[in-house]
Amino acid sequence: MPTDAKTIALPYRKHEHACGSQPRPSRMSLEGTPFSWSVRSNYQKIGGMLLLFCVCAASAIAQAKAIPAHGPAIVLFDGKDLSQFDTFLPSTGLNSDPNHVFKVENGVAHVSGTEFGYFITKQEYKNYYLRAEFKWGEGTFAPRQGQARDSGILYNIQDPNKVWPRSVEFQINEGCTGDFWMTDGAALTPIGPDGKAGARVTGPEGKASKVDRFNKGEFKNVTGFRDPTNELEKPHGEWNVVELVNRDGHLWQYVNGKLANEGTDAFPASGRILFQSEGAEVYFRNIKLYPLRKP
Repeated sequence: MPTDAKTIALPYRKHEHACGSQPRPSRMSLEGTPFSWSVRSNYQKIGGMLLLFCVCAASAIAQAKAIPAHGPAIVLFDGKDLSQFDTFLPSTGLNSDPNHVFKVENGVAHVSGTEFGYFITKQEYKNYYLRAEFKWGEGTFAPRQGQARDSGILYNIQDPNKVWPRSVEFQINEGCTGDFWMTDGAALTPIGPDGKAGARVTGPEGKASKVDRFNKGEFKNVTGFRDPTNELEKPHGEWNVVELVNRDGHLWQYVNGKLANEGTDAFPASGRILFQSEGAEVYFRNIKLYPLRKP
């Protein structure tokens, strides 16, 4: 549907005596000898290792802040079957897929894109961290043939099945992955990259309203499009990681580790989760949901 972490390197300082003018005991000088160079080299190596440790620690802290503490994974798709999901196609209804729009092959969920529809969790979820991987196939189909490949993850679904139910969407679309879409009465207050809240956005009944991802460039609706300004997807045919944090209606959407969008006061704030078939061939794998721990 249409953190970076800043690392501050502290300057290395040689150890100084508490009283700089106090005379030191006389000793044999080793300055300029091979031994002195060996000691200096070892100090430099140790200093480099300490700096690397600080960088890694800072990165780990940033990751811990970005993804809240959570419990063990609920594996929604294990590469074997779609038993945790129902399928829905407007033409045939619930769990009736005679043309195999959705099938599992080689450990991945293959979505043909030939018909609009989705596979949707049987259970509702609240306060979670969702992680999944996707990559594009080749085909595009009417009514979106020749257009930018399109799919998405719709969540917080409480209404009956239809195309498309009231929901907030994590857009998956060439050149647009990371956008929000609010559909059929869903609403959200976007938060910009500067941390400031924007005007509340509500999707009209039977339609949808969009919030662009951060720093999005000009979009052209053609197959294979890539954002010339801030492309977050990997090259066509490679796997991408999408991550969603949903805590009491405060939402964070990540694409390949980068924060793409943020919003708060989502309506609805919980519900089922679906993966779209929307006119483009797409593959999903490693779909896991982690319940958030209470802060």
